[in-house]
Amino acid sequence: MTAGVAPAEREYRFTREDFDRVRALIHAHAGIALAASKEELVYSRLARRLRATGLRSFGEYLATLQSDAAEWEAFVNALTTNLTSFFREAHHFPVLAGLLRDRAQRPVRLWCAAASTGEEPYSMAITAIETLGAAAADNVHILATDIDTQVLAKASTGIYAQERVERLSAERLRRFFLRGTGATAGKVKVRPELRRMITLRRQNLLDARWESTGPFDAIFCRNVLIYFDRPTQQRVLQRFAAVLAPDGLLFVGHSEALHHAANLFRLRGRTVYEPLRQAVEA
Repeated sequence: MTAGVAPAEREYRFTREDFDRVRALIHAHAGIALAASKEELVYSRLARRLRATGLRSFGEYLATLQSDAAEWEAFVNALTTNLTSFFREAHHFPVLAGLLRDRAQRPVRLWCAAASTGEEPYSMAITAIETLGAAAADNVHILATDIDTQVLAKASTGIYAQERVERLSAERLRRFFLRGTGATAGKVKVRPELRRMITLRRQNLLDARWESTGPFDAIFCRNVLIYFDRPTQQRVLQRFAAVLAPDGLLFVGHSEALHHAANLFRLRGRTVYEPLRQAVEA
């Protein structure tokens, strides 16, 4: 966010009507409920799109979205938040390991529903190999989706700056990453066996039809629901319950309690939920 930019100092005129239109568009398309306090953030991010397209006003820019699919994608990418790290919310991964051990004799399907730049699905893959050994490469399949095509492209490379992995143990770095040399010095790349476990795909959770059909043994959708209003949260949670296995688990973010979805999920552990049977069978 560009801090402290007064409207008079802005490069482009950005009215309250422009902001309200942006809020309506991103909510209708992606379910994201932008607070009134996000006006400066929205201006900062979309002003870059005006510069990139050569347009001179927000009114003109917003009008182009209706007929320019590529710019619509860039608009969504600009307004989505992608904060992630390897083994973020670390308390979830021992729970995932336990689920994998319980299913060690059969194929396991996992869904990372907000993959961002890939750290989360790669953390899931590392956990699977650490838990099941070499068998994980054949038995554990991870679908990793996101609405943002730019972060998915980054995830596909599996290449990260050294500081992105500095909190990982030396053993994990040695076992799961390759160190860059030459032009990629100072970077690391996930080993091929991790990349092969993951299928990356664009998915808008508000789409009428999900390609992400179940049943899934676990769904990670962490720190996403907080950007949705309550009715949108409920719709998405209903669909999660429908694609989870009856003994599956839903992992959500540290500030995402599902009290309002007690008809769908019950608490299993710290921000870990299991579907109620009637929700799965609905």
